[in-house]
Formats: sequence, C-alpha cells, structure tokens
Amino acid sequence: MTALFIGGGFGTLLRYGLSKIGNPWSAHFFWGTFSVNTIGCFLLGLIVGISYKNPALASTPLYSFLAIGLCGGFTTFSTFAFENQAFLKNGQILEFSVYTISSIIIGVLAISLGLYSAKVI
Repeated sequence: MTALFIGGGFGTLLRYGLSKIGNPWSAHFFWGTFSVNTIGCFLLGLIVGISYKNPALASTPLYSFLAIGLCGGFTTFSTFAFENQAFLKNGQILEFSVYTISSIIIGVLAISLGLYSAKVI
C-alpha cells in the first residue's frame, strides 16, 4: 500500500508539472495531457511487458509503485474527458475529433511499443 501511495503521489506531481508546461502551447490541443497520457501508456506497456518476462515482479512493491501508483497517478482519463467536453462546449468539433481520435490511437500504439520494447530488452 505504501508503494501505491508514494507512486501515485509522484505520478500526480509529474502529471501536474508536464500539463502546466505543455497545455499552454496551443488553444487547439492539450499537449500536456496528450503527452502525459502517451508517455504513461508507453511506460505501462513497458512495465507490464517486463512483468510478463518475470511474473514474480507483478507481486512486488516495485511493480505496485511503478505500474499502479506512478502510471495511475501520472495518466488522467478524467482530465482528457474534461478537455473534450470543453471543446464540445466551445463548438470546436474539429479539435474534439482530432484530440479524441489521436489520443486513443497514439495511446494504444504507445502501449504496444512499450510491450514490444520489453520483449527486446
């Protein structure tokens, strides 16, 4: 439980910092949240992929810290949904569509890249 708590705290602080840096770049795309979720997907894929190679890892505090705490605190579906709602509220249908579709596709690709990377290391 401590590993989850500490990992989640670190992930949250990292997410906050990257979002504050990236989101002001554009009024048409939330680069901070997009980057955080993409990086988090890659890291989760890498961590889970490594645990597939070493199943005992999945029951350790390190796994809880990294996969559940850090990645869970770092990535954010609720912010992603809130930002999409803001696009819709402002009539920004193109931005909504690009942000939603690219986030899902890039997120799945990042998970896949993480899993693949774990296989080759």
